[in-house]
Amino acid sequence: MCMSIWKRMTMKEDPSTYEIKDAHLARTLRVRDFLGLGVGTIVSASIFTLPGEVAAQHAGPAVIISFILAAVVAGLVAFAYAEMSAAMPFAGSAYSWINVIFGEFFGWIAGWALLAEYFIALAFVGSGLSANFRALIAQFGVKLPNSLSNTFGNNGGIVDLVSVIVIIAVALLIAQGVSGAARVENLLVILKVFAILLFVVVGAFAVQKANFVPFVPKHRMTANGAFGGWQGIYAGVSMIFLSYIGFDSIAANSAEAVNPQKTMPRGILGSLLIAVVLFVAVSVVLIGVMPYAKYANSAEPVGMALRAINHPMVAVVVQTIAVVGMFTALIGMTLAGSRLIYSFGRDGMLPKWLGKLDAKNRPNHALLVLTCGAVLIGAFLPFAFLSQLISAGTLISFMFVCLGIYALRQREGKDIKDPDFKMPFYPVMPFLGFLAALMVFLGLSGDAKLYAGFWFLAGLVIYFVYGINHSTLSKQKQK
Repeated sequence: MCMSIWKRMTMKEDPSTYEIKDAHLARTLRVRDFLGLGVGTIVSASIFTLPGEVAAQHAGPAVIISFILAAVVAGLVAFAYAEMSAAMPFAGSAYSWINVIFGEFFGWIAGWALLAEYFIALAFVGSGLSANFRALIAQFGVKLPNSLSNTFGNNGGIVDLVSVIVIIAVALLIAQGVSGAARVENLLVILKVFAILLFVVVGAFAVQKANFVPFVPKHRMTANGAFGGWQGIYAGVSMIFLSYIGFDSIAANSAEAVNPQKTMPRGILGSLLIAVVLFVAVSVVLIGVMPYAKYANSAEPVGMALRAINHPMVAVVVQTIAVVGMFTALIGMTLAGSRLIYSFGRDGMLPKWLGKLDAKNRPNHALLVLTCGAVLIGAFLPFAFLSQLISAGTLISFMFVCLGIYALRQREGKDIKDPDFKMPFYPVMPFLGFLAALMVFLGLSGDAKLYAGFWFLAGLVIYFVYGINHSTLSKQKQK
């Protein structure tokens, strides 16, 4: 009996089945679109807040090292993602790949882990956009009542109205088609990059060398955890890594890529490289303009820094574009999350209705479910304690993908197409990617690991109660 269940759990999906199922999705996305999606999702609101926050809480000026180390970890995993998406350009990214390589159960666990990222990250960005928008209009004397500004039961709140509006607006945009959403995304990314470069150029003239000394502060323990020394740098890496995980949103849309053999690797690796350069540049200028300790508990360190060097109008411009630019992260995550839920429905792991396409071959049923879930989490429910689930769940999927390269190589050129792009320095680099992701996971807080464990248990219940009996593989076995 146990062996029978194990064989059922490890049944692998035929890659040709996914090719047939996803063939109805229109291939319209090019390299520029994936660069826009990647940069828009990776370089989200965090680029304007995280460098100052991590410097004040953990690393001091060495936050620059934390960003670079986090980028190295993300880069190792991104190479694995690039090969996987070129070899298997299917909707659902890690879920579909692991389903083909290791079997249905492991694919479900990887996909379920990613689903936490999309639901919660989408809700957080919507809430963050709302908070920044309200702070921006407050400068002009406009203020929403607490009942429409906060989540239910929080400081007199009933619903975060702005969060609801922006999440629904993005969903309506994507419901019209991915190519139109990609055009809007590209335009907003250009605006966002302009704002970042404006801050870097203006702030560079006010950088003071004294603010970088000592570059690595002496280690001590604080209420926020480790500060200074390699311990503070490591704590910063775990905190920062969340910023780089957006490249998964590119892979989730690979079924809609034109010439995925070349488009996917260029989109994934190119967007990550651009993001790293922008993050490091902002970090250098932020630390150089003001002593890092002043950024403690600041929700808008970039605006604070610009006002400190007597550029209040530039601060308003940058913050305004930053608010608009947050739509790019919402678009990228909504696209990716809806494609993942579509994949679950396509395979019968969740109700088949979710895997249905509309008359114009758009997975809008899955989009509707994702939008409703994000609205409920981000607008009505207190969810701060769930934030680290984003990193925890994604890191689990990253480890699966890195180890999956070994199994993928044995099948490339056989039942899986031999991709033009391959992860370099095989077999060493896939292991380094797995090890690096594991180290970042171990650096997360105990609460993050605990919440990830609860999410994992919920996924097990759904799989054994519903998925294992309703999946397409289950029906194939019964024939």
